[in-house]
Amino acid sequence: MSSQLSGVLTALATPFTDDGAIDEAKLRLLVERSIDAGVDGVVACGSTGEFAMLSREERHLVVQVVVDQAAGRVPVVAQTGATNTAEAIRLSRHAQDCGADVIMLISPYYEPLSMAETTHYFRTVADTIDRPVMLYNMPSATGVNLDAATVGKLGREVENIRYIKDSSGDMGQATQLIHHHSDHISTIIGWDSLVLAALTEGAPAVMAGTANVIPHEIVALHRAVAAGDFAAAQVQWNRIYPVIDAILSAPFVPAVKAALDALGQPIGKPRQPTSDLDSAAAKRISKLLAELQPATATI
Repeated sequence: MSSQLSGVLTALATPFTDDGAIDEAKLRLLVERSIDAGVDGVVACGSTGEFAMLSREERHLVVQVVVDQAAGRVPVVAQTGATNTAEAIRLSRHAQDCGADVIMLISPYYEPLSMAETTHYFRTVADTIDRPVMLYNMPSATGVNLDAATVGKLGREVENIRYIKDSSGDMGQATQLIHHHSDHISTIIGWDSLVLAALTEGAPAVMAGTANVIPHEIVALHRAVAAGDFAAAQVQWNRIYPVIDAILSAPFVPAVKAALDALGQPIGKPRQPTSDLDSAAAKRISKLLAELQPATATI
């Protein structure tokens, strides 16, 4: 499959059983839910997938299951970043061997790194694999912001660094990436409240955790923009933004899982020490989902 990414990519949640194990059957259903809705790719072991809460073996399992279930129908992006270079290489090689189409690398987190250390990490890991690499910029978690100039330089100098997922929430930075560096690297916006702005600005793709919940609706938004029907896109955005905003305004992973539970599609609790969403926020999200017309499709 061509690994050129465009459109809507679902940052998959990771389902857990009551005893805390990965629920493989529900993970497969979650992949099917997105593909049935028309998404253009799925992402394993991203932040929505609670990758930092998973063991190496569990991360291996999630990637294997997602690649197997997608079965070449859409590209699979595997997030393989880690707190040290050696572990990121091991995870990246495993994902490549499993058949993942794109390897996504979050910057090392916890220990504060300089930009030079961070970019050396990306270059080193990318050099060990032959898959396209997606940089994952999430400064709120890593403490390092991959600014547009740095990203553009990496895209020019490292052959297989082809994408940046920008989850900075900074539309100004995203616009610089899209307009100044698209000849070398494709910008994928990973901040759900910026989906419409990113698509209308010319981002080739968006990656959304809320696409676990309302995949049909986000796909419809993208298709309206792609068709040049910006009036229809705005109408669709006005419909779905309250749900997206409510999920973003709460602790994100618990909110995504509470939203799926409200749709009658429970995928288990967040992994501890993360708590379930409080009842008031869960009720608000459930009410907003119920108000979406037509009703959100089910698995």
